[in-house]
Amino acid sequence: MLKDFKEFVARGNVLDLAVAVIMGTAFGAIVTSAVNDVIMPPIGLLLGQVDFKDLFISLSGQSYPSLAAAKEAGAPVIAYGQFLNSVINFLIIAFVIFLAVRQAKKLYRVKQEAPAPAPATKDCTFCCTPIPVAATRCPHCTSHLGGAAAGM
Repeated sequence: MLKDFKEFVARGNVLDLAVAVIMGTAFGAIVTSAVNDVIMPPIGLLLGQVDFKDLFISLSGQSYPSLAAAKEAGAPVIAYGQFLNSVINFLIIAFVIFLAVRQAKKLYRVKQEAPAPAPATKDCTFCCTPIPVAATRCPHCTSHLGGAAAGM
């Protein structure tokens, strides 16, 4: 069983997947920090010094000074500010993945195969013998096949 497990783990696809998950997790943390610490503060400043992380609606009808205070009191809330941050995180990650896949397609684009050449022979409609495409008379059964000299 240990041998089978080693073979499974040693496969290239499993290792590639593990590296991708680790890199994706690290990249997600970087994007989250960029959104929360770099992108949203200037936007909040432009919109009247609003901290998007603290935007919420209290469903209990009571007013709370912050999201943390509402959660501490156990009030049901809709934390739409955190939702906006998550949406922006998703959009940034999706755009970066789009760019990466687009570049990978350009780098690994397989040359399209040339169209197959036109056939050099055709079958005689009377005796089914292969003959050149340009032939107007079958060399085997001497039948007229049509073409420029067919009426002669």
